[in-house]
Amino acid sequence: MEPQSHSDETCTDINSPGRRRSVEPVLMDTSEVATMLNMSTSWVYKEASKLGLKGYKLGRGRNAKVLYKRAELFKWLEQQKIH
Repeated sequence: MEPQSHSDETCTDINSPGRRRSVEPVLMDTSEVATMLNMSTSWVYKEASKLGLKGYKLGRGRNAKVLYKRAELFKWLEQQKIH
């Protein structure tokens, strides 16, 4: 019996060979955050630090991209629940 060969070496799920598992992104850009919160991107830029959401700036100048950790956003969102 020959060992099974897989053409896809990037498989992330050991238990199911040959299948790719989708991976959730760790970071979200400002427009994704705004869409998720149903707010404008300018609101996110202005209010994020006040809300405790720390942005991570990639690049320089006007073209710099600000990203936010998905987990931090969900944590903040959970804290906004009305009990």
